[in-house]
Amino acid sequence: MASIYQEFNVKAPPQFVWEAIRDVGAVHARLAQGFVTSTALEGDTRIVTFANGFVVREQIVGIDDALRRLAYHAVGGRASHHNASLQVFTAADGTSRVLWITDLLPDEVKAPIAQMVEMGTAAMQRTLEQSFHP
Repeated sequence: MASIYQEFNVKAPPQFVWEAIRDVGAVHARLAQGFVTSTALEGDTRIVTFANGFVVREQIVGIDDALRRLAYHAVGGRASHHNASLQVFTAADGTSRVLWITDLLPDEVKAPIAQMVEMGTAAMQRTLEQSFHP
């Protein structure tokens, strides 16, 4: 199984970052502007449309407010297994540290998905920092 670990800092408080992540139907507006162009909810599944035209269905597995952790898995697509989580931690300076872990099968899908994770990370960091107004 291939795993992608992406850790990044956001110059905003953890609760602010977590509120954007847990708003699973507003990825395009609150979390990853420009990278995600629309998000729609159908029950516990969100349909995410990316700027490159790729559309993915992600079932929300869990939203844990105490741990500030979101878990989801992609339904269908090129991966036979695609499970991911985003978790927000408090950094030493009071800002946020975000950990995004993605587990995939088969291993061959790692490279293209890792590229999307990189682009998504940049979009999240930019969106969250630009939208935070102390």
